[in-house]
Amino acid sequence: MIKIESKRGIFALMMAHCAGMVDLVALPIWVGTLIAHYHFDPQQAGGLATLFLMGAAGASIFFAPRFNRVHVKFAVVLGFALAAVAFIISGMNTSFPILAGLHLLGGMAAGTALSVTHGTMGHAVNPHRVFGIAGLAIGIFGVLFLGGTPGLIQKFGGSTMFFVLAGVMLAATLTCLLFFPKATRSVAFDNYENIKNLPPLGKPVWCCMIGVALLAMTQAMTLSFYERIGLERGFSRDMVTMALVIYGIVTIFPAPLAALLQNRVSVTVIITFGPIFQAIFSLLTTQTHQYSVFALAGPMMAFTILFVHTFAFGLLARLDPTGRAVAGTPAMLMVGAAIAPFISGTLVKFINFEAIGYACCILVAAQVYLFSQTRKAVLAGTAIPKAIIKDETITPA
Repeated sequence: MIKIESKRGIFALMMAHCAGMVDLVALPIWVGTLIAHYHFDPQQAGGLATLFLMGAAGASIFFAPRFNRVHVKFAVVLGFALAAVAFIISGMNTSFPILAGLHLLGGMAAGTALSVTHGTMGHAVNPHRVFGIAGLAIGIFGVLFLGGTPGLIQKFGGSTMFFVLAGVMLAATLTCLLFFPKATRSVAFDNYENIKNLPPLGKPVWCCMIGVALLAMTQAMTLSFYERIGLERGFSRDMVTMALVIYGIVTIFPAPLAALLQNRVSVTVIITFGPIFQAIFSLLTTQTHQYSVFALAGPMMAFTILFVHTFAFGLLARLDPTGRAVAGTPAMLMVGAAIAPFISGTLVKFINFEAIGYACCILVAAQVYLFSQTRKAVLAGTAIPKAIIKDETITPA
């Protein structure tokens, strides 16, 4: 039996995390390709990305509460396989209605796989560390994807993007089929009657989950038009590609750094005040006409979300040891990210790029409030439902 902490188990989870979270890396190229090569307007291009993310969010919302009832390995393998098929067919079509349906179906398939992947991570001995390692993987993946894909698209056409995404999904399918692990930490809710009667998630957990959703929304609102902002500011294609490569390189560091700092800094302080940097970097990205600022601010937004979310993931795994909250990670990320490209596209279409930065500041203010509510409950010792604390296998965070 392959355990989560084994090399093969970690490798499978890393591959699944990269495939399921591909939007975190691919959004600027995704939206940019739909505008430049498929000639959709910003609202349409953002809408297609939104449909993919909505499908992923819906699947996660459905499967997260049912995580303890599904066959995890089957769900992961089938989900990524269907997502690969959806991308392959997308690469063969240019019709907006067909692409819309395929984006929605592909998102549902990938979201299912990612939901059970994150639920499995939540049952590790140290979920914070496992999620940090997975974050390192997506950073390395980001460098390869952002460094290589633009050139391939320029050479072979816009459909290449969909075939690259299909290849990522197929690689995850094969890896998970061979190596996907079993849960390491047993939870005393393994019979159906107990699972049905689990206590509801408490207010601190919900505040943290909604905060993560807004964290992802802020990130995606800026990231989805990062490439277009650079080109509109007069930067050359090569300069924008270099900024994307820097973006990918920067994403390597925050998750492992968060794993190293797990017991050295206050988790609640990080999640409460970390999002403020999102507002700063979003304003810089959308307002600047200087390339050096543009090339630094965009990547630092990615650093912020990956660093803060690693701490939030570890905290949620402690606050809800059943795995339901962390299994809902794709829903948190995708619900926020799903709305973002469409909203950004609408703001750009009717106002300008600068409006994205101002909208992000409003979202960050809401994040700070929500995370502060979780922080108060953790410090007061009321964050874990009593029904879970009473179980002798569970200890308070």
